[in-house]
Amino acid sequence: MLTGARGWVSVRYTHTRIDLALSTHKLTRPTDFPRPSVATDIAIFSIVETRLKLLLVERREAPLGWALPGGFLRPHETLDECARRELLEETNVAAPVLAQFANFSAPERDPRGWTLSVAYLALLPFDGISPQGGSDAARAEWFDAESLPPLAFDHAEIAAAALNGLRARLKDLGILFALLPQRFTVAQLQAMWETVAGQPADRRNFHSWVMKTGRLRETNEVARGSHRPARLYERAEDEGRAIHEGKHARLPAPRSPR
Repeated sequence: MLTGARGWVSVRYTHTRIDLALSTHKLTRPTDFPRPSVATDIAIFSIVETRLKLLLVERREAPLGWALPGGFLRPHETLDECARRELLEETNVAAPVLAQFANFSAPERDPRGWTLSVAYLALLPFDGISPQGGSDAARAEWFDAESLPPLAFDHAEIAAAALNGLRARLKDLGILFALLPQRFTVAQLQAMWETVAGQPADRRNFHSWVMKTGRLRETNEVARGSHRPARLYERAEDEGRAIHEGKHARLPAPRSPR
């Protein structure tokens, strides 16, 4: 409780300063700034006949040509929901899990107007996927990931970044498991790794690295064929636990396994 004139004057002076500050300083609001449109673009990779492929759509609207599937964010929709919806609408491909890897925000990247793109990628098994154009996509087709046609917008840049992002994820085996049967040989795993990496790996070194990840579990079964029997492995239930000194070893990035 304040007593005396000095205390009253002090409070009044303080309030006056605050009132003056509020009257001379304009508070910023989101509506004070121009807003870009927000879109998602999705890079879907798969292995088709030992080749790494990227799924593209042919646009019905300008700018015409081939592009990554994608589209604009709707109200009350998350970026992840937008990416899954646009992928399904334009290609008839469902991807429950997509990895967000970069955003692209050059002011002139979209000739239709200022648009910020959030990019996603996934590596999906080819079996069971039947791409079909839909919505504003006339067609959906697979292209060699390293030999793409001219792309609309800045999608050549996004596709190149997606390929680099996919290969960076080879440090972790998890992204390859979706391409393999429940039980598989190390040779099968290595073949997938080499296709995505775009380079060969030394067989003995690769086997050593894989065994250190703690992500494989040896079974009592072997695969028999024209060559000598090969041990079958399966995905470990506890992938986070290493089998070597309790540490989680990682596969080398592309260009390391020689």
